[in-house]
Amino acid sequence: MKKVEELLSEIVVTERKGAVVNEVSGVESDSRQVKADYLFVAVRGVSVDGHTFIPQAIAQGARVVVCEEFPSELADGVMYVKVADSSIAFGLLASAWYGNPSRELTLVGVTGTNGKTTTATLLYEMFRSFGYKAGLLSTVCNYIDTVRVPATHTTPDPLHLHRLLREMVDAGCDYAFMEVSSHSAAQHRIAGLDFNGAIFTNLTRDHIDYHKTVEAYLKAKKSFFDGLPKGAFALTNIDDKAGMVMLQNTRAEKHTYSLRTMADFKARIIESRMDGMSLEINGKEVEVRFVGRFNAYNLLAVYGATCLLGQDPDEVLRKMSLLVPVAGRFQTLHSSRGYTVIVDYAHTPDALNNVLNTIHGVLEGKGHIITVVGAGGNRDKGKRPMMAREAVNLSDRVILTSDNPRFENPNDILNDMVAGLDAEQRRKALLQVDRREAIRMATQFAQPGDVILIAGKGHEDYQEIEGVKHHFDDKEEVEKLFAEEQA
Repeated sequence: MKKVEELLSEIVVTERKGAVVNEVSGVESDSRQVKADYLFVAVRGVSVDGHTFIPQAIAQGARVVVCEEFPSELADGVMYVKVADSSIAFGLLASAWYGNPSRELTLVGVTGTNGKTTTATLLYEMFRSFGYKAGLLSTVCNYIDTVRVPATHTTPDPLHLHRLLREMVDAGCDYAFMEVSSHSAAQHRIAGLDFNGAIFTNLTRDHIDYHKTVEAYLKAKKSFFDGLPKGAFALTNIDDKAGMVMLQNTRAEKHTYSLRTMADFKARIIESRMDGMSLEINGKEVEVRFVGRFNAYNLLAVYGATCLLGQDPDEVLRKMSLLVPVAGRFQTLHSSRGYTVIVDYAHTPDALNNVLNTIHGVLEGKGHIITVVGAGGNRDKGKRPMMAREAVNLSDRVILTSDNPRFENPNDILNDMVAGLDAEQRRKALLQVDRREAIRMATQFAQPGDVILIAGKGHEDYQEIEGVKHHFDDKEEVEKLFAEEQA
């Protein structure tokens, strides 16, 4: 049980009505999960308004209701608390319920269209290599030091998020690194978090199905930086046109990184190979096991943030040379027949462009590129033709296939992709709805020295079809085909 006044002291209350309640046994925004003596927060969601479930929450045992507008009828024995924004209040109350765990950690958030997972994960790995206990909240997986906790969303709901942070504190973690999605910023799921630092990677078209415009998408990302406290750091990629926008209204200490121009943290690629590259960072050379310009940006962000968190720059470079790529992010597999397969999460036009240009940079015209790619169902349809064009323009052969069709007909998705191609481009593209068969076709086309890019799913080990997740792992499929080649 927790005292109601202690919880409410964390939020701005505009009005109160009803009974006086001293203690509650839990906090919840899902009326179905409410139990006896709970505090229920009525949050206005994208498709559902929690205010309509206030009667159900009270029937389940809620004694305190936090809402933006009072119901027309007030139930006896219930305390009603009015706030300006219940989604912000929920984050603050969730934090208070778990004892404000983010105040006991050094918490760094990473936002941007691409690179969030790699950057956050490598920071987690970096600080563990320095001997610290650390936590990670990412698209691929959450970690409480060494304990793996499956991830369901890029950024969990406030209750789940603050519970994980409390578990990190209780496990002795000093640091926590997390991806901050545009959805979570727009929906105030990060309310109540005390950030010590923020990193911006880049901004390209994504999640337009939710945000409707690129401007709204950018605004959601920027709101994360706008909310940083004075003592935090804000580290941004100034090579991205939105990079300096992130710093416009932040109170945090401003820092920059770049591969093109003068910045606090500056890098250049000296040499690139299929198994790694040589970088020069702030005047010193380092060999890394990552490939591509986009990974040079990710590593530079990791270097900058680690230095800003007080670690010795030379030691940071030494430990960076030992880091390995994140699962499903430019993951390289080599066939006994002499071709290479790269499994990558690239699921936006820009990410696909980055990966394919990276492959071109390493191949230097000495092999062909075969790309297997699809687009997700029930998501931004506008990027489908754009992805098909990127794939065809930068590949020698393209096989358009299924990604996660969800509740859409996979053939309709492929037709949307093909609609972006002219007659000449279509001659380079094949359509194969079955993703397993598409991967097999690519390996049959491949000759020694060629590279196959399997894009879109990366670390995911499922395909979502008609609401059901079926086990499917691109890397596993490739390894099965490799085994057949050697049989």
